[in-house]
Amino acid sequence: MRSALFSMVRLLFFIFLGMGTLGALAAAFLIFHVSSDLPKLPQDLRRIIEMPQTRIYSSSGQVLMNLGEQKSIPISMVSKDFINAILATEDHLFFDHHGVNKLRTLKGLYVTLFKPGRVEGASTITQQLAKNLFFSFEQSFKRKFQEMLIAFQIEAAHSKEEILEAYINQIHFGAGAQGIEKAANTFFNKPAQDLTLAQAALLAGLPKSPTAYNPFLYYDRALKRRKIVLDRMVAVGFIDREEALRAAEEKPVLHSGKKDSRSGSYFLDALIQHLIEIYGENLVFHGGLRVFSTLDTRLQASAGQALKQGLERLDSLMGIGENEKDRPQGALVAVENGTGAVRALAGGRDYFTSEFNRAVNSHRQPGSGFKPFVYYTAFKKLGLHPGSPMTDRPVRIPVPGRPDWEPRNFEKVCSGDMVLKTALTRSVNTIAAQLVQMTGPDAVIETARLCGVKSELQKVYSIALGTSGVTPLEMASAFSVFANLGTRHDPFLVQRVEDPLGRVLFEHIVQDRLVLEPAVAYQVVDMMKAVVDTGSGRSIRRSGFLRPAAGKTGTSDNYKDAWFTGFTPGLTTSVWTGFDKKKTLRDAGGRGITGGRGAAPIWSDFMSRALKGEPERDFPIPDHIRFEKIDVATGCAPAPETDPENPVSVLTIPLKTNQNLCGEP
Repeated sequence: MRSALFSMVRLLFFIFLGMGTLGALAAAFLIFHVSSDLPKLPQDLRRIIEMPQTRIYSSSGQVLMNLGEQKSIPISMVSKDFINAILATEDHLFFDHHGVNKLRTLKGLYVTLFKPGRVEGASTITQQLAKNLFFSFEQSFKRKFQEMLIAFQIEAAHSKEEILEAYINQIHFGAGAQGIEKAANTFFNKPAQDLTLAQAALLAGLPKSPTAYNPFLYYDRALKRRKIVLDRMVAVGFIDREEALRAAEEKPVLHSGKKDSRSGSYFLDALIQHLIEIYGENLVFHGGLRVFSTLDTRLQASAGQALKQGLERLDSLMGIGENEKDRPQGALVAVENGTGAVRALAGGRDYFTSEFNRAVNSHRQPGSGFKPFVYYTAFKKLGLHPGSPMTDRPVRIPVPGRPDWEPRNFEKVCSGDMVLKTALTRSVNTIAAQLVQMTGPDAVIETARLCGVKSELQKVYSIALGTSGVTPLEMASAFSVFANLGTRHDPFLVQRVEDPLGRVLFEHIVQDRLVLEPAVAYQVVDMMKAVVDTGSGRSIRRSGFLRPAAGKTGTSDNYKDAWFTGFTPGLTTSVWTGFDKKKTLRDAGGRGITGGRGAAPIWSDFMSRALKGEPERDFPIPDHIRFEKIDVATGCAPAPETDPENPVSVLTIPLKTNQNLCGEP
């Protein structure tokens, strides 16, 4: 307590010099006000870094991953180059101050007081260490001031070497590595005392942003950051320019065999990145959080198996050998319709071959998979319905300043008159193009936005054929709005977050937002059911999946992307397949591979596994819907049979109460 009071007096003297007598009196009042609830400083400084690990749980409570595992070592067992590199980067005056950098603190105080909305710190190494005693995640002036008081207490009770030793053992370096010994082993497969200058400088640059500078993912970016560290070391006199140049030319070889330091899961990668965006890397990796995720481990295992086996079938279909490096990739996302919870997410065929998460980071053209947004827009804006007749014919749409747009059907032929339910079932491009010409691209984009699509969408007529890139997560979430008959639930990965004391920091509350008209949404769902039963997604039924389901295939230009996004009343799943380098998907005979051949079988396999044992149920029918039988060519009620040898083709369609056939009253 005596040392703490001495520290406060010293701080008061510092503020007196910087602010004058009135400022000192105000500071004195502030010190005694905020010091009443300061955390207790442990006698052994190493106890500061003995924080409980952050744990991530599945939806059923199973521990999925621990973050923040560390191995403490004495400072004498750490490379001198690393010590100098981290000091130059984080706090080059560490051995000259008493826990607080006065000039930086005054600057931070000025910004905090006179620039509303900003709380700027001036953290020394001691202050950064002090943060670990706080279980509050607020960024307030009071919190910053308390950290400063704790820093003074640490400095009064411990030597500089003890403080620095504790600090380097608690730094988070990314890739699951906390503490310099684990970082040296993770990235270079060697103890910390054997780090070279080039390796040490690279590691010293990582704590600023372990994710952004992760050399496993962004090697060149990590080297650019290392150059900044080396320049700082020259500037403060730790090395000369020639040493820095030699180190900058060296390209350290990473420890490729160290895989267990990473999450091993595309879902966990996405979740951790989400947490970092909210709480920051320091708190996520050694803040002792308890994170309850939405992941269903059974569905996740099914997703991995279905995607792996489906891509192997695709390899065989394309005549690609197992040892070939350039093989098609894939992604699968499953979203619970009633909540928006992401229950399974696979971002590639093999995490340890490629950590790039195609489920959330790859924006690919959905092709005809975008048409449900077009049809809903046409129904809502133009008053059309599944029985409205149109003509499949050549289309030419003028585009100002560019060549006319002339979309063609997949079969390269036109089939004449048909109703809109048939057009979507067969995925007729020319009719989708006519619809977007009538509604305008902006209206279609507005519908997609209402459903939760956030990717950049170009305001062009070809939006009808899915020429703007989207992610599988977006497609799964957006289609779940149709499954919910217009109710939107934004997708989420985190159900609840608790601090080390069990206090709830965040809890996701499911909120229903009605964004589409239920009766119109049901009309689109009914048409997508036909896609699965008899249309471009009929391979779903041929594979043996017989539950009530709806969905849409998608194939981009030149067969570079193959999609199937579909849903049952409870679960929506989107599957994408294609090459990362956007090569054409063709089978061994040279035939292009569509969404029905490349993605739908994976969807069917996964959904069969995911729904095993679940009771079957069909989609609810909204109020004010009636069903009518129509002639598929005219959209009118079928005429009495006059030629038994040429029966009229009939469809059953849902109509809203106020909708009529053929202009009937």
